[in-house]
Amino acid sequence: MLKRRNDILHAPASALWNPEAVAVIGASDNPNKVGGRAIHYMQRYGFQGRILPINPQRTEVQGLTCYASLEDLPEVPEAAIIAVAGDAASDAIRACADMGVSTAIVMASGFAETGAQGRALQDELVRHARTAGMRIVGPNAQGIASFVSGAVLNFSTMFMEVEPMDGPIAIVSQSGAASVMPYVLLRERGLGVRYLAATGNDADLGVAELALSIATDELIRLILVYVESLRQPAMLAQAARIARERGARVVLLKGGSSDLGAAAAASHTGALAGQDAALDAFLERHGILRARDVHDLVNAAALFVQGLPVREGRAVVMSHSGAVGVLCADAAERAGLPLAGLSDATIEALARILPGFATAGNPLDLTASLLGNGAMFSQVLDVLGDDPQADMFLIGVPVAGPGYDVPDLARTAARFMTSHRKPLVVTAPQRSVRAAFEACGVPTYVSETDAIHALWQYAHSDALHCAEEVSLPPEQTSVPNGLLDEAASLNLLQRYGVPVVAHAVCTNAKEAASIAQTFGEKVVVKGCAAEIPHKSEHGLVHIGVSDARGAAENCLARLASLGVREPRVVVARMERGLHEFMLGVTVDAVLGPIVVIGEGGTLVEIRSDVVSLLAPFSVEDALTALRRLRIAPLIDGYRGQLALDVEALAQAAVALGNFAIAHRTSLVSVDMNPVIVMERGKGVVVVDAVVEFKEPA
Repeated sequence: MLKRRNDILHAPASALWNPEAVAVIGASDNPNKVGGRAIHYMQRYGFQGRILPINPQRTEVQGLTCYASLEDLPEVPEAAIIAVAGDAASDAIRACADMGVSTAIVMASGFAETGAQGRALQDELVRHARTAGMRIVGPNAQGIASFVSGAVLNFSTMFMEVEPMDGPIAIVSQSGAASVMPYVLLRERGLGVRYLAATGNDADLGVAELALSIATDELIRLILVYVESLRQPAMLAQAARIARERGARVVLLKGGSSDLGAAAAASHTGALAGQDAALDAFLERHGILRARDVHDLVNAAALFVQGLPVREGRAVVMSHSGAVGVLCADAAERAGLPLAGLSDATIEALARILPGFATAGNPLDLTASLLGNGAMFSQVLDVLGDDPQADMFLIGVPVAGPGYDVPDLARTAARFMTSHRKPLVVTAPQRSVRAAFEACGVPTYVSETDAIHALWQYAHSDALHCAEEVSLPPEQTSVPNGLLDEAASLNLLQRYGVPVVAHAVCTNAKEAASIAQTFGEKVVVKGCAAEIPHKSEHGLVHIGVSDARGAAENCLARLASLGVREPRVVVARMERGLHEFMLGVTVDAVLGPIVVIGEGGTLVEIRSDVVSLLAPFSVEDALTALRRLRIAPLIDGYRGQLALDVEALAQAAVALGNFAIAHRTSLVSVDMNPVIVMERGKGVVVVDAVVEFKEPA
């Protein structure tokens, strides 16, 4: 019997892309069966390692010597494909681990995807493998493929239908279908894919770790990721950071986005943040672009592969159709892609080239004069390329036929990209026109919307920045359990630097009246009970009252009628400002605390104008997020109004994030609404808060 290898314990995932030897358990002579397809692919696509088929019923498989069992192999393989079902699959996993196999690609199903019993079996097999030093891809995995080494340990039929080509793109997916759909779209565009993985149940060696192993490949420019549940987020963040350091990008598509939603509990904040806010905040923090569908996942791939400088991301649109220019301008405005403002010198130079009835501007209409005058195209491009405001280009070719030298236009566009080092895309409804430009390496699109969004995505990816790794403070584990009342919530938050209103807790009306005199002529009186977090719904909020005694008596009586055993009231200073905001925290089970900032007041859930940040973050991060709100025009003053103290609001958000991180495993939620924002330089004040804890994890 072969001895167990000792040199593969905790072998890096990168070794999987080019193993020295691969065993195929359940090998088949039929390349159209799961146990035969990988053997066919490895032989067809030039795998230089050793292929070791295992099938007790055969002595030869696809021209290779076939072995009856693992024990009969002449060596310990680095990787093993498990293409048998049921108990045989479980037995094969254990046998591979005990033998010293480095990685098992488990194509068999019948594990966690079938329910609790299957999950228990899967967990047991992963523990057994990990103890022995073996990693598992799967179960229920379509497999992995390296088209540079020929190690196609994958049973998808797609590589028979669409010929692979090595290239600067990698696809890592939990789903088999979601791995080959972008593969096909990329190959149809002439783009090559170097690595592809479909990890199925993602039980052990999953998407994040495989992406990390790929990120170190200097030739990879783009990593496309599909997940349905995000495991090992820190590892995915590390992969994105390594990729960005050498100019590569990560784009992620999330299926079933509600999986990452944190429980909203009694908090409004969870509902406001939305079920997907945690993922959005995580991706933005780590410079990962988010796609909304498979088409969006690959839309800008050609631009990423070229890797031309983005500069400020200002686009120039030119076409020989005024309508195309208008459509592009509309699409650019919807996408948030800025169009370049051309300099006077550029306008003057264009006027000397264009016919007298044409108007030089952006979008630029070349008019039908382009017909039979291809030289004008080159001259215009050179003038535009020298404009310092022109960073990216979109050329619309809505129609071309006799009289249009499309191949020459394509060569001119390609030369322009090489000489000016500026991204350029072409839109054309005619396949023959797109083919001419694609043959010269120019990215093409059918629609203006797709082209504009590709330019936006490419420019936006350059604007994203990976946050530096931070050391989290020690966890605060001595916390109360459940909802805190308003006073306890305000006092706790104040200890972390959150600016809260001056207030006092009173147990009777006489005490409330006495305290009120210290806060001014008019005060706020509110009922105070953890059991009733949303006080206004029960008539427990009295704002701007001069009769604190009467308001307190009303609140105390109302609390008693609601069954509160020890009714109390909060008496607070009456605060006035320019605008009401809200701050809150919801905690994602995977990604941690998310701070929500948005417009406050009683209509906060209807307006739902919020942004989310993954804690901890900086004041600059908060200020940038605030500028994304729909009410952002109010920040600097609107129609004569005073500017808001958003710096103080950002500082309060940072303090809240630090509080949330300090209680990251026990905190459920925080609601602070309203947060009164004063004029610039005068600060902010939190006038209401509710904090909820659970038993620390």
